[in-house]
Amino acid sequence: MGEQATYDHHAIEQHWQREWDDADVFRVPDDADDPEYVLAMFPYTSGQLHMGHVRNYAITDAFARYRRMDGEDVLHPMGWDSFGLPAENAANERDTNPREWTERCIDQMRDQFEALGFGYDWEREITTCDPDYYKWNQWLFTEFRDAGLVDRRAATVNWCPSCETVLADEQVEGDDELCWRCDTPVTERDLDQWFFETTAYADELLDGLDELDGWPSNVRDMQRNWVGRTDGVEVPFTVHTPDGDEDVVAFTTRVDTIHGATYFALAPDHPLAEAAADRDDDVAHFVEEVADPDGDEPQGVETQFTATNPATGAEIPVVVADFVLSDVGTGALMAVPAHDDRDHEFAQAHDLPVRQVVAPAGDEDADVEAAAYTADGVLVNAGDYTGLDSETAREELTADIDGAASAVQYQLRDWGVSRQRYWGTPIPIVHCESCGPVSVPDDDLPVELPEFVHTTGNPLDAAEDWKQTTCPDCGAPAVRETDTMDTFLDSSWYFLRFASPAFDDAPFDTQRANDWLPVDEYVGGDEHAVMHLLYSRFVTKAFADLDMLEHREPFAGLTTQGMVLGEDGTKMSKSKDNGVAPERIVDEYGADTARLFTLRAARPSKAFPWSEEGVRSSHTFLERLLSMARAVDADATADGDLDPAAEYVARETAATVQAATTHFDDMEFNRAVQAVDELVSLLVRYRDRDDAAPAVVARGVTAAVKLLAPIAPHVAEECWTALGGDGFVAEAAWPTPDRDVSDHDRATSLIEQTREDVRDIVDTAGIENPTGVDVVTAPEWMYDVLARAKAADGNVVGSVMSDQSLQQHGEDAADYAKDLAAQAPAFPDVLGPDGERDALGRAVWLLEAEFDAPVRVLAAEDAADSVANKAEPGRPAIHVDEADD
Repeated sequence: MGEQATYDHHAIEQHWQREWDDADVFRVPDDADDPEYVLAMFPYTSGQLHMGHVRNYAITDAFARYRRMDGEDVLHPMGWDSFGLPAENAANERDTNPREWTERCIDQMRDQFEALGFGYDWEREITTCDPDYYKWNQWLFTEFRDAGLVDRRAATVNWCPSCETVLADEQVEGDDELCWRCDTPVTERDLDQWFFETTAYADELLDGLDELDGWPSNVRDMQRNWVGRTDGVEVPFTVHTPDGDEDVVAFTTRVDTIHGATYFALAPDHPLAEAAADRDDDVAHFVEEVADPDGDEPQGVETQFTATNPATGAEIPVVVADFVLSDVGTGALMAVPAHDDRDHEFAQAHDLPVRQVVAPAGDEDADVEAAAYTADGVLVNAGDYTGLDSETAREELTADIDGAASAVQYQLRDWGVSRQRYWGTPIPIVHCESCGPVSVPDDDLPVELPEFVHTTGNPLDAAEDWKQTTCPDCGAPAVRETDTMDTFLDSSWYFLRFASPAFDDAPFDTQRANDWLPVDEYVGGDEHAVMHLLYSRFVTKAFADLDMLEHREPFAGLTTQGMVLGEDGTKMSKSKDNGVAPERIVDEYGADTARLFTLRAARPSKAFPWSEEGVRSSHTFLERLLSMARAVDADATADGDLDPAAEYVARETAATVQAATTHFDDMEFNRAVQAVDELVSLLVRYRDRDDAAPAVVARGVTAAVKLLAPIAPHVAEECWTALGGDGFVAEAAWPTPDRDVSDHDRATSLIEQTREDVRDIVDTAGIENPTGVDVVTAPEWMYDVLARAKAADGNVVGSVMSDQSLQQHGEDAADYAKDLAAQAPAFPDVLGPDGERDALGRAVWLLEAEFDAPVRVLAAEDAADSVANKAEPGRPAIHVDEADD
């Protein structure tokens, strides 16, 4: 059969993209039954995609197409995360405004997505910088404020001097504390800020992770660590100052060590530390000039204050130390040098006492002067508590110390949403001298952004005409809030809007959202494993508490895709100039090649390096498939039973369908492609036989085309047409196995082992011209011995030899039983004698083609004893004849 050498990918891809669009193939009805929601994290509108981005969107598109062919109604939308500082900076650099720049980027990226053939329901497209969208950000802010989830307070915030804006804790990266956007060192400022009270959901955000079985464990661990729940005890210490006594609560996880607390430490910005600084120049100098919470060594200064240890009654010095943080615990702690490494280091540097109160069992003389003993143990030097184990002591001390109580602390902080920049959602608040901060009424939403003006600092603060307004409550002159919202709010609920993007009465239609949520499969980079996912979970829970949702978790399944690395082995990025532009690959090789390469190189969670050779190989594979489809006799039908070779190919087709389906379910597209590739290679070999059954070839190629359709959809459509398929392959039914292939793995293992054994014999014996190959299966009694061995309860030989039918085989049966006993419990998993002969018979054509000699498959009784005696279940004996010289 002739094959076409190549294909015009430009013409094919443009044609099928028009056809899909005209037929609304990817549009999903609002009232779909049993809907499935597949979503990629929507892109920031930079205007530039590289192949790393393509991989992310190829993953969801392949999975959505697969589920659609498998009979599901699939929601697979696309939108644009279009607010944010980069667009503002880009506009400044280009002397334009952020909206024009963003819209230009969106047009460019939409063209790229369409050129790649991604099957989105474009009628659901949303853009976060559209007032019709960010109106609902403002509505959400007001609703959450009314529900007590929004607060405004003075706070020390992270400040990026380059971006001139506040950063959330999650946006400060690394030990050097750099801005996540521009890598500028972050400083601190005191500002009035708006906060979403994420801490109100701390326990649920933590506990809910246990139910997210469809998430990667490392992402769940990252979220757990970020919430950072710590169980401990709050203990009041009385601090004595010249102005009087004041109770200060310290949080500790080791109240069992309280008898060893030899000093009391305050954070540099604790109110009592500031009071000490007002009285003591040394303290003031430390607080203002020396304290460095990020330093390598703990530093501090002793104050004139003392504190009473509530367990011992002893007065202990009070210090101000930079290893105590005001936003961790209570900003005050009891320091126990004998049982905490940091406290120990500080005590030695400042000549403070080290008093052991916990010892390892049986070793009361541990040298705590040299190093702190930090594990649990048995209390010593602890008065009435001496001799108790640490756990018991914690319980009793908590009950006995006045004012002590069990408590929980979290690392999680409330979400600061105020940003001093232009390109974001204006916070819907009006500041009135009489009424204070007043929410903008719903009827006046959206509060739209004013015209963009190039300026430094807070742009909205400079928009005087826009800023001046009247109070919604009293009508007096008032001033608009000039901060905009953190753009993570935009992405914290966009997946809800996709269910009803044109809904005018609320952010989303509750019924539709309840029908579609949770998102069945969510795909994106693990750089969003904390911020975006945590905020989305918080917002979803808050909506549920407002009776707007039945669901409390937004994403049931999560896949974090690995990066596509540049050829230098580093992450593709614009800054490193190692990104590969999709346009070049699409133009040179086609969209399907780009998609196939990114999905066949590795499973979605793994990173892999870009390879031009891999791209060419993917293109060659598609050429081969298309040429085969064009050469197939699509009308051929099978007459009667198939011969063994045809049956082998038919079974391999069925097995490939079954395996690839499992791989698609698991989103292991690389393994699915590998299975299809192996099937196509087999079909090529079989097709070239003189006695090849055209119907078997047609069935195999049709299956391969369907299996590849989610990954290389344009070529698949072209193949489908060549095969005479009805409609679009994108809407065709997913293939199912037409044979029972439950024994396929065992049959394949048997065949491959047999082929390898023949090769070894030919190579070892130096047989250059084999004239015949006999493959001899084991005698049936050996399969009976194996079955007996598997059923035996420990005594394999005894169990086997107790069987009268096996006793007649004497030492042969006993010797085989001994061999099996040595393998127990890892017995060989084999087919029965008939199954082995059938499987090998179907594969005879492969052996004959490889060794260019006739091949016979024989039962043991039909072969010479000298050969048959070497056979075992799962390992046939081999005899190779060779021509005389």
